[in-house]
Amino acid sequence: MTDPPLHGSPLQPLLSDAVITLRAPTQVWSAASGDLGSAAIHGVYHGDVRHVRAAVLTCDGDPPEWISVSPDGPSRVVFGGLLRALDDPSADPKVRLLRERVVADGAVGETVTIVSRLTRALETTLRLRVVPDFAPMQEIKAGIATARPWDATGAIGVDAPFRVTSGIQSFTIAAPGADLQTDEGALVLTWDLRVGPAATAAVSWSLTLEDPSLVVQGAGGATDVAALRDDSPRDSRITRWQDAALGDLDALRLALPDHPEDEFYAAGAPWFFTLFGRDSLWAARLALPVDAGIAASTLRVLARLQGERVDTSTAEQPGKIPHELRSAPLALPSEEVLLPPLYYGTVDATLLWVCLLAEAFDAGMPRDEVIALLPALRAALAWMTDYGDGSGHGFIDYIDQTGHGLANQGWKDSGDSIQWRDGSLAQGPIALCEVQGYAYEAARRGADALDALAEPGGDALRDWAAALRERFRRVFWVETPEGRYPGIALDADQRPVDTLTSNIGHLIGTGILDPDEESHIASLLLGPSMSSGFGIRTMSTAAAGYWPLSYHGGSVWAHDTAIAVHGMSRAGLRDEALQVVDGLLAAAEGFGFRVPELYSGDPASETRAPTPYPAACRPQAWSAAAAIACAAAVRVVRI
Repeated sequence: MTDPPLHGSPLQPLLSDAVITLRAPTQVWSAASGDLGSAAIHGVYHGDVRHVRAAVLTCDGDPPEWISVSPDGPSRVVFGGLLRALDDPSADPKVRLLRERVVADGAVGETVTIVSRLTRALETTLRLRVVPDFAPMQEIKAGIATARPWDATGAIGVDAPFRVTSGIQSFTIAAPGADLQTDEGALVLTWDLRVGPAATAAVSWSLTLEDPSLVVQGAGGATDVAALRDDSPRDSRITRWQDAALGDLDALRLALPDHPEDEFYAAGAPWFFTLFGRDSLWAARLALPVDAGIAASTLRVLARLQGERVDTSTAEQPGKIPHELRSAPLALPSEEVLLPPLYYGTVDATLLWVCLLAEAFDAGMPRDEVIALLPALRAALAWMTDYGDGSGHGFIDYIDQTGHGLANQGWKDSGDSIQWRDGSLAQGPIALCEVQGYAYEAARRGADALDALAEPGGDALRDWAAALRERFRRVFWVETPEGRYPGIALDADQRPVDTLTSNIGHLIGTGILDPDEESHIASLLLGPSMSSGFGIRTMSTAAAGYWPLSYHGGSVWAHDTAIAVHGMSRAGLRDEALQVVDGLLAAAEGFGFRVPELYSGDPASETRAPTPYPAACRPQAWSAAAAIACAAAVRVVRI
């Protein structure tokens, strides 16, 4: 089965209308009926492979009439429908069908129950048609997915597990009481049921998914979400957003097989069920008020992968924290990108690693655990001072040296994210403004950590940070019709790129700005060109490149806005922080309290609910963690 291209050319699947049920690294995307197959994203995924493309349920050859979808956390959902062809002619429906789906690490199970209120018995046939697929995730994302050949082993028609294999990937399907047949590239499960008067009858089926190539695995056990919840904020929306976010973060937990005790947050569904340096660090940092443990384990996971040599092909450098880890190279044909399985093309993850270590230490990370990471800390700080400034102009910068890596290596990593006000693209090497803030904070906080551990080197780092701060003040600030602010970046000619963007919100609280400058930047972010009423736009509406549905050029990202909240809280800008949180709460309510990766920058004055960015991932770890950062900010403000 091949996903047909739309309009004659491949397109990335849309996600906003699909129902997701997940427990990393396994996920199921379906329609509101529970059926899989009608949309390009639909399927049962394990790791980076879609094992099943379609699964369609019928009753006596016809689909049920579906009327409800009821998620119960991230890993369970119940779909409700009516079977009116079996019903009596009265107005009230008396025959219902409930389809319960539960997803675990490497397993998907469904129970289908017919509930009858009739005074007579029913006889009916349930049939489920399952289409194996085994298409790679990157093909699905590119809109060019093609099913792989597969083989099946097991006795046809016999009530026993049936194994389906394609290469090294496989799944086993079990369906007690079902007759199993193969039919034109599909597995067909059939149950003949009798439902007594005012009675119920249920059937079940399950998949066990296997992929020995996976470089990640599900985390052991379950998080006690109730114990992490902070009920102190008085706004019920905060509590509801936290509940959804904590559940999603729990479902996004992964570990590496060689150290299963150390967990981290996968970046998000569907495309990023793996370790991402920047994403996993920011998610752990924003979630730090409720869980310091995963911050410590994330630090350890990334330290084990820290760069040891210079390798242009992978962007590795000594001390550098990686960008992402996959089981195979990642190809993005439409962007001419080909990334190695372990890729180091990130300019900020190393700095954020140092900042998270310092904050986790403050939050109670045991001293012996911090001491164990001292070599990684020194290596990260040495990368910052020795390798981070690739151009020699005194700022941390980046450029892709392979021709097929990421052109932009900050959090706004799309190819068109660094623009001048006139819409033209800045040329690299690029030095992002927020990265200089991260570096200043990393140097200062790293120095404090060294002091606390009775280690030398703190004074030299403070001197380095002071010099960076002075250079930043002298070079980065621009004056435009929108006011005075730091440009988003320096280009190859060391000119400040003059667009007003959300990047400046990341500077607040890092220490690289004076208090008056922080207050001024906060006021710009709260102004009508930057604040949508649902969060802070990634780019000002006054910029030529602005578009509310641009990935990084006018949309709103919850984590990006929450980072500004995090900084405002640290800088003592309490009223400003509350105002920004109110916008995010309005967005959370509009999305049923599961906030996606990003959404449109349309103003709240023109729409009562935020407009989805239709290809946005959900759940996304740092979007979920934004709820915790906002709850912490509200608690601090109200105290």
